[in-house]
Amino acid sequence: MSLRCSISTAKRRESLSSLWFTALAACCISSIAIASPWSAGVDEHSGSPTLKFGPDDHTAWPADIMRSDTSPVDLSFLNAPEKPAGKRGFLKTRGDELAFDDDTPARFWGTNLTAYSLFGTPKADVKKQARRLSELGFNLVRLHHHDSEWVNPNIFGDQNTSNTQTLNADMLEKLDWWIKCLKDEGIYLWLDLHVGRRVRPGDAIRDFEEIRQGKPSASLFGYNYVNDSIRDAMKRFDDMYLDHQNRFSGLRYKDDPAIVTLLMTNENDLTNHFGNALLPDKGVPGHSAIYMREAERFAAKYALPKDRVWRSWEDGPSKLFLNDLERRFDIDMIAHLRALGVKAPIVTTSTWGSNPLSSLPALTVGDIIDVHSYGGVGELEKNPIYGANLVHWIAAAQVVGKPLTVTEWGVDSHGSLAPDRQDMPLYIAGSASMQGWDAVMFYAYSQEVLTDGSSTPSIYQAYDDPALLASLPAAALLYRQGHVKEASTRYVFEPSKEMLFDQPISAANSIALRTASERGRLVIAMPRVPELPWLDESVVPPGGKIIHDPQQSQIPTNSSEVVSDSGELRRNWAEGTFTINTPRTQAAMGWIGGKTITLADVEMAVGTRNSVVAVQSLDGSPIGQSRKIMISLGARSVPRAENSLPFYSEPVEGRILVSAPPGLNLRASEPGSGKLRRIAASYKDGRYILALDRSLRSSWLLLDGYQQERGQAERNAKHH
Repeated sequence: MSLRCSISTAKRRESLSSLWFTALAACCISSIAIASPWSAGVDEHSGSPTLKFGPDDHTAWPADIMRSDTSPVDLSFLNAPEKPAGKRGFLKTRGDELAFDDDTPARFWGTNLTAYSLFGTPKADVKKQARRLSELGFNLVRLHHHDSEWVNPNIFGDQNTSNTQTLNADMLEKLDWWIKCLKDEGIYLWLDLHVGRRVRPGDAIRDFEEIRQGKPSASLFGYNYVNDSIRDAMKRFDDMYLDHQNRFSGLRYKDDPAIVTLLMTNENDLTNHFGNALLPDKGVPGHSAIYMREAERFAAKYALPKDRVWRSWEDGPSKLFLNDLERRFDIDMIAHLRALGVKAPIVTTSTWGSNPLSSLPALTVGDIIDVHSYGGVGELEKNPIYGANLVHWIAAAQVVGKPLTVTEWGVDSHGSLAPDRQDMPLYIAGSASMQGWDAVMFYAYSQEVLTDGSSTPSIYQAYDDPALLASLPAAALLYRQGHVKEASTRYVFEPSKEMLFDQPISAANSIALRTASERGRLVIAMPRVPELPWLDESVVPPGGKIIHDPQQSQIPTNSSEVVSDSGELRRNWAEGTFTINTPRTQAAMGWIGGKTITLADVEMAVGTRNSVVAVQSLDGSPIGQSRKIMISLGARSVPRAENSLPFYSEPVEGRILVSAPPGLNLRASEPGSGKLRRIAASYKDGRYILALDRSLRSSWLLLDGYQQERGQAERNAKHH
């Protein structure tokens, strides 16, 4: 996670921190025009209207519609074949896909456990939360901010340590227990080797005084690429961490196949961010001297203008040099990890923070390309002709022949909870499935201690957030079971060397990248680059639609919506809606209030202005034939105050018609306990009619044959 997470957390902790339908729709639509604290403007050039959420009395909404220690749904059957995680052997790359040693394809829907959740959660609650994570549909957890200095205690213990070369046994045991409990639930692990660790006086870092800048410790971002003593300190940490033997499994981290991937250093690239830290005017003469010397050597070797190669802020020759310098560090670290006995795929760092495509070459040295992407309010309303949303940024990182993972995605509203965040999980999951991404991880499940009664609202955690959990399980089900087809059209952006390095092409300024990723699967081809002989020239997939012009739109420029090539996904940015229409998932989200939306087996008419409704088969049959159907509902959830709960959750009000076999019963997840209670539903002309109102006090419904199945089981027991 970028620095904004640690700053936000630190500040927070410092502060202690039909007729009825027509009438309802008309009421909701009219109130949209009223300004409120929950209004958020969208760029006028995007063609999208200003978001208006209305001046509702949030305290009149149901409160505490779920507990943070029990799951409102149970998707743990998805993980049952994996128990314990690691049984299929180590993860491996297979072209642009992931698979286990037994050749089982691997696809991960994950989240992050960070900071205080790792070291402060009691053992009993760790076990309980591992079970809950499985029930919510997650099968991958990234352990993050384990080494960050703002976390106290962290992997080194308290903050009084003089170096970062000794790991605290008690803190390691806490990680051991998390790993053991998650493995038992069929959940795999992603480990970061460096996140926010700062070097200290006892680490014997050369030129430490110039990078500490008067502080007790020093950041290593960027400096590690030119300072061998920092690299050696990182290697020593990696040796200790990965050679540690888990007290509960008996396996060293490096030998545990449940640990599927390692990230060498988090959000630490030279090509767009930290190359600037090494410039001669940054007050780090020892590091700048090495940087300038290496730049001069690179310029001489490839007959490049030496007065341009070192200018990291410019496009052109500097981007060639920065990729090469980053790669030199990476291959040395990878060789060290392999010599240590690491078998899992290795990621060097992530593309993040508006990186252009010229940042991708160095990342191909690793086994996987990883992406971080964050959005804000109104992501569904962004017109791809004019601007990018968080999905476009991810899609523009998919390199030909490389698996793609997303270890961080999220949304916020200028540091506050985005009022439409409930719309994003299914949008991300549908897009990820269409694009063929291999792992998608929400940031984050929690960064605070997970124990009964300790919840606080945060833009960086979902475990206690009813808006996000309204649709995160639905997204997990869709993505992991492949309810959305991968696109059959493959758009290949094939830049020349000059185009890739001499201009900052990205989702921010390329119409082609944005529009292609709306219609089909987007991949980026690497060109032949004589100055980077280690960069493999991409072999363009047969049948791919080649794009050379980054400004060539792949949809009509006057479009207000786009439909994926399979016809399953439809995004209308003029209306701010997104629909999924597949045999096993039929859903709509965004500004769907006041509209009647008709899908293959589902018709929905809700009055709640911005909401998500998803109907899904749980038994593998198409919805129209399914006898076990999950229905997920979500709208705004607003905390009582910035740092305190409860969450007040806006009811989704309206009507849903679902075509399904007769004889099913409707039940709702009970607030507090998560148990299911029977509620009324009528059946007419082959469709169930579900009336939604605030009396439900739930976002999770189940339509199934529970009563008949229980009765049959009782009769069978009596007969025998």
